[in-house]
Amino acid sequence: MTLKVDETERGDWTVLRIRGELDLVSSPVVRQSVHEAVAEGQHDVVLDLSEVFFCDSSGVGVLIASRRLMKSCGGRLRLILPARGAEDGSHVNKVLGALGVRRLFDVYPDTVSAVDEACEPLTA
Repeated sequence: MTLKVDETERGDWTVLRIRGELDLVSSPVVRQSVHEAVAEGQHDVVLDLSEVFFCDSSGVGVLIASRRLMKSCGGRLRLILPARGAEDGSHVNKVLGALGVRRLFDVYPDTVSAVDEACEPLTA
């Protein structure tokens, strides 16, 4: 399956909805999408991974690089993981947990929560 990235604006946030497999072949597409958002002046980005069913170490690498980029420009990065993302249920969450990087990200259950300044992230 190919990876698809759709971009929408929700207030001050750019939401990148990612669908498919996040792996060695497709991760450059996500990296480019985040870089384009920053180049356009968007420094608050939500990566909606709710429709990502596979993520390998290359995918995790692009998430970490995106986090680093957002921090370097004074921005924020928030993630939405697949269903049960705060639990040990999704493949993406298992990979993030196994590599010990899940705690680096602010994870929200859905887009509405991710763009709401009053909502707190889910616990790891």
